[in-house]
Amino acid sequence: MDLKTDERRRNLLRVGLLGFGTVGGAFAEVLAASGNADVRITHVFNRGVERKRAHVQAKFVASDAVWTERVEDVLESKDVDVVVELMGGLDPAESWLRAALSAGKHVVTANKQLIAYRGAELFELAAEKGVQLLYGAAVAGGVPVIPGIAQGLSGERITRIIGIVNGTCNFILSSMESGAEYGAVLAEAQRKGYAEADPSADVDGWDARAKLCVLARLALHAEIDPEQVPTQTIAAISAIDFAYAKELGCTVRQVSRAAVMDGVVSASVGPMLVPTTSPIAWSHGTQNMVVTSGRFGGDVVFSGHGAGGYPTAVAVMSDVRAIAERSVQVRLPAKKMKVVGDVVAPHYLRFVVGDRPGIVAAIAGALAKYGVNIDSLLQHRGHPERRLPFVVTTEPCSSATLEKAVAEMAEMAFMVEPPLCLEIVVANDPATD
Repeated sequence: MDLKTDERRRNLLRVGLLGFGTVGGAFAEVLAASGNADVRITHVFNRGVERKRAHVQAKFVASDAVWTERVEDVLESKDVDVVVELMGGLDPAESWLRAALSAGKHVVTANKQLIAYRGAELFELAAEKGVQLLYGAAVAGGVPVIPGIAQGLSGERITRIIGIVNGTCNFILSSMESGAEYGAVLAEAQRKGYAEADPSADVDGWDARAKLCVLARLALHAEIDPEQVPTQTIAAISAIDFAYAKELGCTVRQVSRAAVMDGVVSASVGPMLVPTTSPIAWSHGTQNMVVTSGRFGGDVVFSGHGAGGYPTAVAVMSDVRAIAERSVQVRLPAKKMKVVGDVVAPHYLRFVVGDRPGIVAAIAGALAKYGVNIDSLLQHRGHPERRLPFVVTTEPCSSATLEKAVAEMAEMAFMVEPPLCLEIVVANDPATD
């Protein structure tokens, strides 16, 4: 063996791939297209490995790579320097990554749930073993929001993050702007592969909640429990809400937001009315957008395609390249903080009622009981009296207090369905400046 060949082998970064699905196959293709001869996939783990080996993207994996259904073949191999985990979920992924880190292997993952729920312990283990744990693909896919915050904004004092981090919900809600109903658009998203057969994780906000917690740790230096972050489903949104929102100069988006105030994190995920002047309102399809607000540098916007195999694979590849180049990971401090969901803001209340005298007076009375002032009342013509929709907007008020009034109004005899209560993102929000 000549000296040059020996040097190349010593500089070669050997990748063990856990998962050869949509992202795993795209990663192999992105790696092959990059021309990086110093990075090579040496091992691929997947269930039903022979079927995966016959996949069209398997041709981008080196012919001498080991394909296996035993994860130990990857975790224990001396021919693996970095484990790339693309299978998702908490278990058994956590035990796999603990084993990889304990064995002195670097780890790259796109697993937002794992980083949100177990990140603190895994980062400690990585530091103890002197290896890196990178997760640039865990939020917003190919949008470099995580390395952008960690590297480009590490000197900033970020006080708030807000944005769209779930492409499925953004596709559904932006598609509903033309008047389509939720059920029809969800079915279309499922046909296109944007939504799972069981879309709960996306539409009920759990996916976005995990991503928000990942961002909060990085941007706000706040370690928060995802289970404490309130979420609201988008399933209750209908075409009529977009019609009323338009009249208010707004549209509807699933918004994730978190801010630090007096050592406490105010955080929530759910559909909100967003002014059409906001960059968040301009995000359509599966696009993601994150806005950070800093004390010294102001607002920074990250935007791009957050879903799909190729954008995510690009983020994974970028992390692998960082390890190959021996880049030093910025370690930002984080401490555990309490989460509150209460926010003072104007709100949108949509009611569907069986028409009768005294409805507005009863609703106004319930709001007044809790100190909530009405800002406007909207009612469009042409709806049947047995299912009459109309909207009340409030002046800024506590969301926790308003919830009590809404719960009381839901019990009123004329209500045909539960009232819908949405926060209205105010015009001076950092994402609308």
